[in-house]
Amino acid sequence: MATVFPSNDADLAGQPFSMQEYYASCYQNGSLTLLFLPISRHSKNVLHSSRQSASISVTSEVPAASRPRVSLIGNITVFTNTSAISDLHLIKQCYLEKHPDAKWWLPDDDDAAHISYWARFDPQRIYFVGGFGGAHYIGFVPLDLYQKAHTDRMDEEEKSGIMEWNQFPVSL
Repeated sequence: MATVFPSNDADLAGQPFSMQEYYASCYQNGSLTLLFLPISRHSKNVLHSSRQSASISVTSEVPAASRPRVSLIGNITVFTNTSAISDLHLIKQCYLEKHPDAKWWLPDDDDAAHISYWARFDPQRIYFVGGFGGAHYIGFVPLDLYQKAHTDRMDEEEKSGIMEWNQFPVSL
C-alpha cells in the first residue's frame, strides 16, 4: 500500500510511503477489506488525508517483470462502529481465510495486541501492466470492467474477454 505523509509532518510532508499491507478481496465489486490499525504509519497518513486516499499494488505470488500486475488507486472508508457493517461475519471469515495470523489484531477483541477497525478500500482508478515489453497491455482499465471481473459471476464469453485483456498491445 502507498500513502502520503500529511502536509503538517515536520520532515516528510507530501512524501510517499509504501509498505506491504494485508488485504482481502471480500466484496463482489472489487473493493478490498483492510484491517485498519491506528498505530500504523499508513493509517496515520490516511486519517490525516482529506481524501483518505491510498494505492494498493496487486502482483502474482512471485513478482516478476514478465508477470501481470495492477495498481489500484482509491479511497479508504474506516468503520469505527462494527454494527454499521451488515455482513460483518462474512467480512471477518473472508479476511481470516486469507490471513489467519490476523486473528490477533481483529476489531472488538479485548485481548487484541492493538486497537483496530475494519476498513474498505474502494478503487477509483485501475492501472494494469500485463507483462514486460510491447506484447502486453499497459495502461488504465475502465472501472466497470474491473468491477465485473469476478469470474464466478461471468459467463464464458465475458471470462474470455477479461482473460484476453492482456493480449492488447501497448499504446504510448
